[in-house]
Amino acid sequence: MRSQLVKSNLSQPLRRSQSTAFPLVKSNLSQPFRRSQSTAFPLRNPDRLNDRDWWIRVASTAAVVAGGTIGINWLLNRETRDALSPFEREYLHSSFKYLGGGLAVAAVSAIAMHKNGVSSRLMRMNPWAVVGISAVGGIGSMLGVLYTDPANKVQKHLCYFAFQGFQALTLSPLLFLNPALLARAGLYTAGAMGGLCWIGSTAKSEQYLYMGGPLMAGLVVVALSSLAPLILPVTALGTLAFTEAISLYGGLAVFSGFTLYDTQKILNHARLIRAGQMKPDPMRESISLELDFINIFVRMVSILAGQQRRK
Repeated sequence: MRSQLVKSNLSQPLRRSQSTAFPLVKSNLSQPFRRSQSTAFPLRNPDRLNDRDWWIRVASTAAVVAGGTIGINWLLNRETRDALSPFEREYLHSSFKYLGGGLAVAAVSAIAMHKNGVSSRLMRMNPWAVVGISAVGGIGSMLGVLYTDPANKVQKHLCYFAFQGFQALTLSPLLFLNPALLARAGLYTAGAMGGLCWIGSTAKSEQYLYMGGPLMAGLVVVALSSLAPLILPVTALGTLAFTEAISLYGGLAVFSGFTLYDTQKILNHARLIRAGQMKPDPMRESISLELDFINIFVRMVSILAGQQRRK
């Protein structure tokens, strides 16, 4: 009996120490450690960069873009450059001005739509309805820009701004993503487009115009692969992954080729205009380059977002 009392008295402090004393020690030891993670070493957060790391990343990215542009230019052009005439240079610059203005209008309009809740309503709509609205509106306004006589400036500019509005409508849901990711995608797209346009403008005359037919065939394949998620069942994971890869990476290759083709097409039109066979229309020329930019940008965003999810 006594041994049982002694045993019970000895076991009670041990149980109390397990239930009260150890958790207090554990909590006191764990609190400073948690504080040290959140305040003492903030720069160890992989999602945050100090100024030095940020500048190193920017400089390395710029070096890769510059080196890639120089290397591609040497590989594709080499000794085949043709000097541009003043008229060709001025016509190309005018097309680039409309390109920059159109992209700025589309970006500002997309931000305004997103702030007003348009992108949220688009996300709740039927995907086929969104595709139909953007396709009909975008193609209709684009045809208005392409086939309106340059002398009819009011109608042509109205169609031009309507086209930018439909592009903004299509791009506004992207603003749900991280702004830093969108900025990186925009930087990469601008660098790629700038390098490709420079290569196309300094290459030999009509060197890349032969690419029109193959690029159009590739565009059809990319368009069909982009529509696959709306047609195929969710259970076809392997097929969906394959079509997504074609849409992303195949689309990058196709629209990069279109950038070369469209740049040389502008220069070819400039020579025809100088010969009196065409009317000057830099607004029309900018539409094809703008579509190249938007398609490359969307694919850059998708690729960077996928990399971010896998980390």
